[in-house]
Amino acid sequence: MKVPLKQNRDFLAGLMFIAIGCGAMFMARDYPFGSSLRMGPGYFPTVLGGLVTLGGIIVLIEGMVKPEPIGRTWSVRALIILPISALVFGVLMEHAGFVPAVFLLCLIAALASPEFSIKQHTILAAGLTLGCVALFIWGLGLPYPLFAGH
Repeated sequence: MKVPLKQNRDFLAGLMFIAIGCGAMFMARDYPFGSSLRMGPGYFPTVLGGLVTLGGIIVLIEGMVKPEPIGRTWSVRALIILPISALVFGVLMEHAGFVPAVFLLCLIAALASPEFSIKQHTILAAGLTLGCVALFIWGLGLPYPLFAGH
């Protein structure tokens, strides 16, 4: 099936990732790069930008080899609910703490799915919250309060 490049899903996604990766490398150009043993402040954004660019090239080539058209429908529900979940997270981080903010972020974001199941998504939110606490609070030592007042 012939798909014009303007309507080729993977081609356009690849272009987007290439632009993001190149943008990250461009913004990091003024920071000292350092070396693998003594990384400078420009090392991580440059390497990550390079990896994102490489991934974009792979997706772009895949889109040229096996073109797929862009889907016809947009999920208006997701376009509304996902930004709301991010806003709720930001407000709750300050007023309720890390655990309630992450838990409600997951639950509210799950409402964007047409297959929402309160039981499954509550279990998922609890697991993701525990994982985020383990990674960001215990692992990286970020100074966020777990709950309000702590």
